[in-house]
Amino acid sequence: MPAAPAQPAATARGPLRRYSPPVLAQLFWASNFVVAALVVDEFSPLELTFLRWVGALPILLVLAQLIERPQWRAAMREWPRHLLQAALGMVGYTLFLYAALATTSPVTASVISAINPAVIAIAAVIVLGERIMALGIAGIVVSFVGVLVVVLTGQGGGELAFSSGDLLMLGAIAVWTAYVILGRRQATPPITATAIQAGMSILLLGPVLAIVGFTATPSAEGWLGLAWIIVFPSALAYLFWNIAVSTLGPSRTGVFLNLLPVFTALIALLFGEVITIGQVVGGLIVLAGVSLTTRPGATRAGPEQPAPSIPSRDLDAR
Repeated sequence: MPAAPAQPAATARGPLRRYSPPVLAQLFWASNFVVAALVVDEFSPLELTFLRWVGALPILLVLAQLIERPQWRAAMREWPRHLLQAALGMVGYTLFLYAALATTSPVTASVISAINPAVIAIAAVIVLGERIMALGIAGIVVSFVGVLVVVLTGQGGGELAFSSGDLLMLGAIAVWTAYVILGRRQATPPITATAIQAGMSILLLGPVLAIVGFTATPSAEGWLGLAWIIVFPSALAYLFWNIAVSTLGPSRTGVFLNLLPVFTALIALLFGEVITIGQVVGGLIVLAGVSLTTRPGATRAGPEQPAPSIPSRDLDAR
């Protein structure tokens, strides 16, 4: 008789164990927006991007070896694809993001970033021959309306506003979309691919940084922020995301992408950021549009495409 109450507790822990990895992944990726906005004045976007991957590479290599046990020679046969994806996803996206955070708020940046699934769906039509159904088209339109609400309401002063950071976030979305489309036929396991591309990013950025010079003189808080970005958004988020994909499946895991702007807003509030009505309303509109765009039946595969869904490991991962 005394053991009877233990069963509900065990049942409750089951969903908690299943759903905590994707939640933690989104929480860590959301923290990248807020923490990077705090340290971008102490490191240039180039320095921050370079140091991020220098620090994350050893962690990613260990995680890849322990979890995926890859055939590294086979993975390196895809080096041209890895190199291009490193230039787009690791270097291009991150540089755009960190440059954007110098002039726009992390909440606005995360809401703009949330339309990426809609942009990827459009790119899949153009490049991969997929078809967007009426549901998907409606979701894309709603998503862009939400972004316009956030961007045009600025920082809540009552006037229409538009910052250069908002435009840079559109550049970030463009290069990440290209990264996703290229990654669809990649055979290398995801954590292994991330580690290889992090190493290639270092090789790409190292000579540039050697030419322009390292000028940062960060405070203790700046180094602490960099350490957070290295460990949590750059390494552990990838680990938890891929655990989620393996246990929940890509479709169910992809639903958790909607938590990114929500977590970013909550973290920003903890750091004293003011959240405007425009950001809240626009963010909710974007989430509604993304939900429509990523629902089953929103897109259909082209004649030579095996599946219409966007691989969940490529939708965020930043």
